[in-house]
Amino acid sequence: MNLSGFREDYKKAALDQSGLSPNPLTQFEAWFKDAAGLESPSRWRKISIALFNLWSAIQNHRPPDANAMVLATADSQGKPSTRTVLLKGVDQRGFIFFTNYGSRKGRELAQNPNAALTFFWPSLERQICVAGTVTRLPAKESESYFHSRPRGSQIAAWASHQSEPVPDRAFLESQWRELEQRFSSEVPIPPDWGGFILNPNRIEFWQGRPSRLHDRFCYSRAVDGQWQITRLSP
Repeated sequence: MNLSGFREDYKKAALDQSGLSPNPLTQFEAWFKDAAGLESPSRWRKISIALFNLWSAIQNHRPPDANAMVLATADSQGKPSTRTVLLKGVDQRGFIFFTNYGSRKGRELAQNPNAALTFFWPSLERQICVAGTVTRLPAKESESYFHSRPRGSQIAAWASHQSEPVPDRAFLESQWRELEQRFSSEVPIPPDWGGFILNPNRIEFWQGRPSRLHDRFCYSRAVDGQWQITRLSP
């Protein structure tokens, strides 16, 4: 299969340092609002996004979750792995997501807390790459989020020993039904389930531009904790 002809020329926006927030987390929130349709910087940008969404609907394309991100981890020997997870919060501590601590990503983060995230929003021709170290979210915050999830998802967190082999789909469904009966009222949080916070030391913002002459800006944390902004070659 030859994919050499798959090309897209990016023309929707530009990125200049004068338009960046001094704080990359604030800048992330602004771009996330654009991607999620919560806020748009201009009337014309809203129109372009609406037209793109209309085209996607006509083509029967389901738009991706704006909070979907690729999480890259590595084990103690440096062997990498990636998967897509959902961002569930961002604040000045960093980026928050939830999982089974016994999963492959949970085990790898216990061995090696260095991780990276990538957000890609094709409708805006934007990408954000984040790198930093990961720690567990405080137990009370994990428990609070767990109880906000739909009941079926809570039961699934008990039924699935994530990343472990299972004989077939019927086994998983049987486990789920047994647990549904066992937890007839409130579902407690599993002891091996909870949140992580990725505290960033580098955040890169990429804006697609025509002829592959893209705009890239990297925020890196200095020794004093302040953020330094550098334009990078595309």
